[in-house]
Amino acid sequence: MHVEDINIEDAADVDSLVRQFYKAGGFTAKKVAMGVDIMEEMIKDDYFTFLTFPACILATGTRGVIREMVKRKMVDAIITTCGSLDHDLARCYRAYEHGSFDADDSELHKRGINRLGNVFVPNESYGIIIEEKMREFFGDFEGRMSTKEVAWEIGKHLCSDSFLYWAWKNSIPVYIPAITDGAVGSQLFMLSQEKKIEIDVFKDERELADIFFEKERIGGIIIGGGVSKHHLIWWAQFHGGLDAAVYITTAVEWDGSLSGARLKEAISWGKVKERAKKVTIEGDATVLLPLMVASLVKRI
Repeated sequence: MHVEDINIEDAADVDSLVRQFYKAGGFTAKKVAMGVDIMEEMIKDDYFTFLTFPACILATGTRGVIREMVKRKMVDAIITTCGSLDHDLARCYRAYEHGSFDADDSELHKRGINRLGNVFVPNESYGIIIEEKMREFFGDFEGRMSTKEVAWEIGKHLCSDSFLYWAWKNSIPVYIPAITDGAVGSQLFMLSQEKKIEIDVFKDERELADIFFEKERIGGIIIGGGVSKHHLIWWAQFHGGLDAAVYITTAVEWDGSLSGARLKEAISWGKVKERAKKVTIEGDATVLLPLMVASLVKRI
């Protein structure tokens, strides 16, 4: 196959541009095109598709892309971190602000502003509002909840800009293995000191077991690494590995980290099938995911 030049005049929309990426053959561009092709197949060929992502992108405008994927039922289940609940909840009630990587962090701390990369998160837009709303949402609750039930309970109270709202509305499960690693989980712990509240993570695991042992084909759209990525591929080994996967990461492979590990490494663990359709795309998800999902929307 010959390398072909990208013709901007033929790029009438995002999808037509992305389709040219494959023929262009150049580096990450080709991988982006391959990723969209695999995502399209997962949707059209009825894979049970997981979306995994870290919390940081929910603090940016990429939250809108995650929301649309859930709203349009492009995915069947989500595995993420507690911080995703934090940011999704907080941003329904308070604004985050543009900041700078080069800001004076000591000065920000004195002013009660938390820096997340180049996003500024004022205390009143995070911890304070989350504590207030969690007491409002769960103040009358006693009993046991899975993390999926926590996510849905929060979602039903939130604005339609929220991915949790659409997860609840469309009955798409959201699993948070590290539920106590964030403000929402901490607030549930605080409430548990006052009354009987327990988080039943094994209930989530039983549901995941049913999915991985019963579904014929399972795919993954994996953004970043950490516990969200690993919880998916850990369970996938009990399915014989993922049948298809698209992975976007900024991490390097040579430090041996899970975030840096390419999908091909997961084959050795039985977490991705030997013949799975797969691609690892190196780059910033806040750039790549909107481009890929915009292309995918055109196709489906």
